[in-house]
Amino acid sequence: MDPIKLSELGAARTSRRSFVAGASALLASAVASCRGGSPRQAPQGGRPEMAATEQHPNGDAPGPVAAQPPSPAPYRAVYRPFSAELPPAEPGRVKRQHFVVRDVNFAITPSLVVPAWTFNGQLPAPVLHVRQGDTVEVTLSNEGQVAHSIDFHAARIDPRTAFRSIAPGQSTSFTYRPQYAGAFLYHCGTAPVLMHIGMGMFGAIVVDPPTPLPPAREFILIQNEFYVGRDPGGRLMLDLNKMLSALPDEVAFNGHPFQYQTAPLQARRGERLRFYVVDAGPTQDCAFHIVGEQFDTVYLGSPPGNTIRGVQTFLVAAGGGMVFELMADVPGDFVFVNHKFGHGQKGAIGVLHVE
Repeated sequence: MDPIKLSELGAARTSRRSFVAGASALLASAVASCRGGSPRQAPQGGRPEMAATEQHPNGDAPGPVAAQPPSPAPYRAVYRPFSAELPPAEPGRVKRQHFVVRDVNFAITPSLVVPAWTFNGQLPAPVLHVRQGDTVEVTLSNEGQVAHSIDFHAARIDPRTAFRSIAPGQSTSFTYRPQYAGAFLYHCGTAPVLMHIGMGMFGAIVVDPPTPLPPAREFILIQNEFYVGRDPGGRLMLDLNKMLSALPDEVAFNGHPFQYQTAPLQARRGERLRFYVVDAGPTQDCAFHIVGEQFDTVYLGSPPGNTIRGVQTFLVAAGGGMVFELMADVPGDFVFVNHKFGHGQKGAIGVLHVE
């Protein structure tokens, strides 16, 4: 199936000029304050396989490099699509998850590679699926270069101890029991939080209610923004000054813009579909909409209560999560999108194929 193009929705993707920007003083000072010294050079390791081109996000021509010394090699990483299928909840009432902070090179697209801060080398971080009342045991180990932490929106716990920042080489653990069902964000909460989320430190946890919801094909969509600049050597980087501007270069579901246009989500006619939509931000909301469909159920709070019916579009706030349901009773190709089209055009868009 050919991917549906944005032009078919009546809006062409906006072109933006390439740029060369030095490392911001704000970024340097923030990193230096986390490290307790002068900032180090961004890591050049990672998983080297696929070559990256020094191309501005969204496909413009390469940025100017004349009048610079020979450029260092671009960052390299393997592009790994992210499955939107919600993993099943594992049996047992005690769930243990070990998170390891890792600095990696991350391929936003096959040709757009940047250094990132991650949990377990993934962006987004692992999707957790538990039941309300389960005991969730979390361990965080910091193998990065600056202080980090982990903040679960599904937890009711003293954040000063559970969500405290730890220095490189340290570990911390805490335990909590989710008291409400739903879709929740987790992220690094170390200051500046904007930077840590913007560098890639976020994930989602889905909590099932004690009485299971009706059987459905379930998907998880985590929206986030990428703000891309260049380091002093001219290589692409995630830029704190641009994060402060709140004008993203790329907006993605599950870490990669447009990935579900080229690889649509699959469903069969007659199935109930359930979308867990979490907005990691760090700043922008998601007006979730499916073209040609309506949601028969949207859970405003903890399922199975707090429902509204017959919904066309509903806003998921940055830092929030909601659950959307519909019956796939019409075959076809349905575009799902952040209906704030300035963000949909930057990558928060995909296709649901119903056969």
